[in-house]
Amino acid sequence: MTSTTATVAVILVLAAGTYAFRLVGPALHGRITLPARVQQLSAAGAVVLLVALLATGALTEGGGFAGWARPAGVLVGGVLAWRGAPFPVVVLAAAGSAALLRAVGVA
Repeated sequence: MTSTTATVAVILVLAAGTYAFRLVGPALHGRITLPARVQQLSAAGAVVLLVALLATGALTEGGGFAGWARPAGVLVGGVLAWRGAPFPVVVLAAAGSAALLRAVGVA
């Protein structure tokens, strides 16, 4: 199997799996009830995955530390989002604070 064929095969398998996951929810809705503990663990697991994604995106670049400007911008955006600021304000403040820090020499 060539590299291109293998890549296409992997993409098709992942696409089929994703589509199957999307179908399972509506197909099983109302037929299966999950215990409250499983629902709590699923919610906690989703939060943990999102925090891990946020941390790796904010702290790393190219396999190394991204510098202090990016985490500071993420922190500013996170605080504003937590305080209920509108989304455009959150994005502009996070990007602006990171850009300002980079402009003054903080990498």
